[in-house]
Amino acid sequence: MDTKKINRLAWQLAFGKENQKKKTYQKILSLTQKQGALLASMNDFYMARAKKKAPLDFSVPAFNLRGMAYDMAQAVFKAAIPKKVGALAFELARSEMGYTDQPPHEYVGVIMAAAVKEGFVGPIFIIGDHFQVKASDKAGVPKKGEVREIKALIKKSIEAGIYNIDLDISTLVDYSKKDLYEQQKANFELAAKLTEYIRSIEPKGVTVSLGGEIGHIGGKNSTEEELRAYMKGYNKVLKKGLVGLSKMAIQTGTHHGGVPLSDGSLADVNVDFATLKKLAQVTREYNMGGTVQHGASTLPDQFFAQFPKSEAVEVHLATGFQNIIMDHPKFPKKLLNKIYEWIEKEVTDERKEEQTDEQFYYKTRKKAFGPFKKEFWSLPERIKNPIMKDLRKRFAFIFRELNVENTKRMVQKFTKPVKLTK
Repeated sequence: MDTKKINRLAWQLAFGKENQKKKTYQKILSLTQKQGALLASMNDFYMARAKKKAPLDFSVPAFNLRGMAYDMAQAVFKAAIPKKVGALAFELARSEMGYTDQPPHEYVGVIMAAAVKEGFVGPIFIIGDHFQVKASDKAGVPKKGEVREIKALIKKSIEAGIYNIDLDISTLVDYSKKDLYEQQKANFELAAKLTEYIRSIEPKGVTVSLGGEIGHIGGKNSTEEELRAYMKGYNKVLKKGLVGLSKMAIQTGTHHGGVPLSDGSLADVNVDFATLKKLAQVTREYNMGGTVQHGASTLPDQFFAQFPKSEAVEVHLATGFQNIIMDHPKFPKKLLNKIYEWIEKEVTDERKEEQTDEQFYYKTRKKAFGPFKKEFWSLPERIKNPIMKDLRKRFAFIFRELNVENTKRMVQKFTKPVKLTK
């Protein structure tokens, strides 16, 4: 592969003229198809797990690349290839697509460009994470225009090759209701409607993998009763004959990014692995692959091996990688100070009265990836290389602990990749 050519295409996709980006994306996808790196849905793979045709002792890591996505994806593939890792995914949430300035076609194309550069062959899973519907002031009711907007994003994402979408309607759960079914009603009803919409627009031969969510991440821990109430309602509302969900996100005690203390360190977290495993077993009663764990990247190292033992099908990872980049001794202090100055000016309204500077910067610096996107991408190799080397080590650790080494053949057995030509 002509390294300079693929580097140039990735750069053009991220920073080129808007009217040329679609063409650049197509060039990248053409190269990946020739190589045998193809976008895919996880649906059949997770259904195989639900039916115990695939083992239960692994958890798919879903890597969130908020910034430096081209370099980070290369580091993921560099760590995956020698260990024959096939069970891995990339993800980005609805909100992150905005504040990191990475729309669907760009995010997909940049990851695929990295796959070409590193010579990765096999299915590539990209997830639209937390496709979340904002709630109105009235409990259980979406904000005006939200359903229309989420449908537009879903359509754009599927067209880009994002064949895995997590429907996060947990914002509409109404805890003022005493009955669990009524609490979850707005959640499962809209999830079912969006499922029907997705099935109506997905490409021929593709069954988009869909995830649900029964509780807000960072809130109270999920229960078996909530999961059963949700699935009872979802299956009742969903049009007969349609393929439903393949996984379910639950809350087990974590927070996105962890909880920073006043000195900037992170508070200890107790993950309820018993709930994670019990609910994973319940999901398989409903023909799903298992439970999804969010907010895991900043957990203590000894926790990671517990996820496959708890039969979690998927683990989402984000802030820990951001911390490796921004807190790295090689990361330019001048740029970091510039980012913090920007935070003080542009996102000061998000500061809580009791927060220290360390807490405030930690919680909000993720929003600098968009405004400082070119600065991140343009870091010199002498700075970038040691950062990516440390990230690669972290990715390798995660592959080992989540037990996804030597999963390439299994993934290929249960996955039908898709050729994207338009």
